[in-house]
Amino acid sequence: MTFNRRIALTLVAAATASVGLVGTAVAQQRVFFGIATGGTGGTYYPLGGMLAQLISNKATVDGKKITATAEAAGASVGNAKLLGTKDIESAFVAADILDAAYNGKNQFANAPLKNLRALGALYPETVQLITRADSGINSVKDLKGKSISSGAPGSGQYQLVTDLLRVNGMARTDVKEDSSSFTQAVDKIKDGNLHATLITGGVPVAAVTDFAQSHALKVIPLSGPEVDALLKEQPYYTKVDLPANSYKGQTAAVPTLAVMAIWASHDGVPENVAYEVTKALYENTAIMGQVHVQGKNIALNTATSVASVPLHPGAVRYFKEKGLVK
Repeated sequence: MTFNRRIALTLVAAATASVGLVGTAVAQQRVFFGIATGGTGGTYYPLGGMLAQLISNKATVDGKKITATAEAAGASVGNAKLLGTKDIESAFVAADILDAAYNGKNQFANAPLKNLRALGALYPETVQLITRADSGINSVKDLKGKSISSGAPGSGQYQLVTDLLRVNGMARTDVKEDSSSFTQAVDKIKDGNLHATLITGGVPVAAVTDFAQSHALKVIPLSGPEVDALLKEQPYYTKVDLPANSYKGQTAAVPTLAVMAIWASHDGVPENVAYEVTKALYENTAIMGQVHVQGKNIALNTATSVASVPLHPGAVRYFKEKGLVK
């Protein structure tokens, strides 16, 4: 159990004890449901917060209100590990990381998390290789000898940087490592203390938007035979264009990659709870677009595209009602 979650549960227990039987009765009328998101400068965090609010307002199970909370967390790899240890009920995880975790590949080599389950697909996360416009970096090959942040070792971004360097004839030893968060990384680029950062998130990413307001940015294109080679190894990525004007000063579309974000859970979450939260999301997707534009891309017709991980029985029940699965 994570430190913050232990504190939260301890405070809930203490508060319940302090108000005696009344507090106990209230607690017994609620089912608590956590959602692990990402850092505050990314896309998982605001969408997770809106999803928690939506569930809390609309979902009940066996006459009890489901009270959902969104928690800032370490994004895909850390979130998958939280689910593997059942320290949280659900989490946002990129499709390639969810597949690796379930099948014991890459960061999860020889340690598959077979208890993982999927509640549904969310929206495409776009890969964005960001630098200052005056950095002199125009391609992945130009990163040689430069500093780049790709998140903590073992993170999804870390693995992707490793793969991008390799297909471009380089290794991690050819660049200077940095493991800053999205927000920390763009602040370092602003100050001239970092050359580039790789960010995977729903466009626009808050940290990049903030960067572009005060500095001229450049988004490095990811294309060509090197990317074609990468896609043969990473089937959950696809070629996309970062639309023009996604950020201030970025006036042309930029070829890059994207991967689907998945709302994941584990086999310890009761079927009726999984059913109700899944129903709450996919019957109210318009609400998600109110907090971030990527919320508009969450759709029932793509909900079952969840990589190799089995759907949770509760999600299966809901999708059967909608005619999406047999």
